[in-house]
Amino acid sequence: MSILVRPVREQLEHDRLIRLLQVKLRRKFDAGINPGAEQNVPVGSGASAVYPDLVLWSLDRGRRLQGVVEVETGESVNHLEALAQWVHLAKLRASFQLYVPAAMVDVARRLCEDNHVNANEIWSYNSIGDQVRFTLVHRSRETAPSRPSRPESTRLAPTERPAAPRSAKKPAKPVKPIKKVKKAKPAKTAKKAKKANKPTRAQKRK
Repeated sequence: MSILVRPVREQLEHDRLIRLLQVKLRRKFDAGINPGAEQNVPVGSGASAVYPDLVLWSLDRGRRLQGVVEVETGESVNHLEALAQWVHLAKLRASFQLYVPAAMVDVARRLCEDNHVNANEIWSYNSIGDQVRFTLVHRSRETAPSRPSRPESTRLAPTERPAAPRSAKKPAKPVKPIKKVKKAKPAKTAKKAKKANKPTRAQKRK
């Protein structure tokens, strides 16, 4: 929700963009909107309540706040708007997404740096007739700390300790060289045969 009073035509375009984003983001979030001067969906309560253009809740029963979205037009990307809106939205415990015209991306980045605004995402948009194209141009480097990996020197839990190495097998006995087979001696039957062929004494007498 901008503090700037926009021309009617620019305000209508601004509110159209809010409704387009509501339809787009409904796939992941329960999205509420505050178009124009409406204050339908507050974040916070009492005097500290703020009314971003879109408020994003989780789809589960807990309905936790997931993010806030602020849509700016060419006239509202300025130092005053950054101090009055962006600074407060960036301090919420939710993702802060900023949508600006494509021609104002560099100006929006500089304003965020000058005013210490941590915009988790900055999107540009470009309208061509009835079609609007949204492009992600910046994403904050600040991410949830990942679970540190276990160093190699860390002791393993009992269930994670490697199994004890199996006992080494005894070396196989060396194979003895095969002895040369001796040639078999000629059978004695040959000698017996010679003796059998010799004439007996009786045959000699004849």
